[in-house]
This record gives sequence, structure tokens and C-alpha cells, in this order.
Amino acid sequence: MWLRRTAVCAMVVPLAFLVLRDAPVRLGAPEHATAKQAAPGGAPRPAIVSRAQWHADESLVKEDAVYTGTVKAVFVHHTGHTNRYDCADAPRMLRAMEEMHVRGEGWDDIGYNFVVDRCGTIYEGRAGGVGRSVRGAHTTGFNAHSVGIAALGTFGPGVPVPKALIEGIARVGAWKLDRTVDPRGFVRMVSTNDDSLYERGEVVHLHAVAGHRDTFQTYCPGEALYAALPAVRAAMAGLRDVKR
Repeated sequence: MWLRRTAVCAMVVPLAFLVLRDAPVRLGAPEHATAKQAAPGGAPRPAIVSRAQWHADESLVKEDAVYTGTVKAVFVHHTGHTNRYDCADAPRMLRAMEEMHVRGEGWDDIGYNFVVDRCGTIYEGRAGGVGRSVRGAHTTGFNAHSVGIAALGTFGPGVPVPKALIEGIARVGAWKLDRTVDPRGFVRMVSTNDDSLYERGEVVHLHAVAGHRDTFQTYCPGEALYAALPAVRAAMAGLRDVKR
């Protein structure tokens, strides 16, 4: 039972541990052809490196995208990679992570909706269209109506969290989170999977900007990044039309 319900974001190899049971997703039709983009979250859309730009292998992706409604919560993760990377190597690291997740682990695609490197660059993760609410595979039981943002690296106790990384997470989170949700507040969510910390159907109130560990038995996103979440929330609020 303990092994079944316990996970970590970092595996022995420098990759993220993701639970896919909730959400197989694939790149579907172009977003402009089938649906309007999600309503702005009250902050401008940041610059995002697309899957095409980091040369994702779309032939690896197995299932059509599943779309949900407005984004009520942001879940922050870390990927488990070494922190001593050159930011110019991030696209290569993402390609290796995609291949390992799909071919090595048998998953459908990268589970995170977005990945942010230590220089603050934002990358499109899971396929389906950055402007749409793509159901990811990042937070068991809470993949719907949420966005998963992963920090490229490992953030255990005492590890410095770069300011640029915090700002990158905040920029994409402020844009994706529904404009009615205060990033410093709490949201009502319903668990969809007994493998989370909450039974299926259980109503819980979570931070609008939460860590993976808030809903799953895991170390993710690491002590240092988890401790930085108040700074992420404050930065998000500062980017939006939210009364202080």
C-alpha cells in the first residue's frame, strides 16, 4: 500500500516521476480550428517556447488531447534534473525527457503543461495548445481544471531557487489561472482518484498555487521550491488585476 501511494518527482535518473492514470493526452487539431483560446487570466501571455521550437517528437505522442474548463489551480513541480545545466541545453533535456517518458516509461507524453528553466524561459510541455486547458498528467486526482508547471532542476533543502525561475513560473501561472481566482487564496477542488491524498469525490480546499505534495504522497517540488511558493503567489498577484 505504501509503495502504491507514494511517489517522488525525482527518480534515480534525472527525470520526473509522473502518474498518468487520470489523463492521456495528445496534440489534436490546431487550437484555432476547433475552439477559442482560454479566457485571459488577467495577465499578459508570456513568451513561450513551443514544442515545434524545442523540436518535440510528435510521433511519440499516443493519445488525443483532453480539454477541461477554466484553470482553477496551479500545481508546481520540479523535474529532478541536475541544476548545473546551461539554459541553452534545456531543449535537449526536454527532448530526452519526452523520449524517456514515452518510450522508457510507456506514458503518453510529458505530463507537465509547462516547464520553466533556471533562466526563466518557459517551454510548452504537454501537447494540445498552450492557449487551451489541456488536461495534464501532473497531479493525480486533480489534473482537470488545473495547470502543471515544472521547474527544470532539483530543489531540495538549502538549494537556491533562482529569481528568474520564480518569475517564469509566476508569468505563465498568472496568465493561465482564471481571472476570478486570487493566486494568494484557496480554491475548492474535488479529487478524481483514490491514489491522491484524498478519496475520489472528496471536496478539498487547496492553495490556488500549490505544490505537488499538497495532493500526493511525494517530496515534489522539493523543500526549497515549496518554501518559495509564497513568493510565486505574490509575483502572480502582482502581474494581475487583483486587489491587495
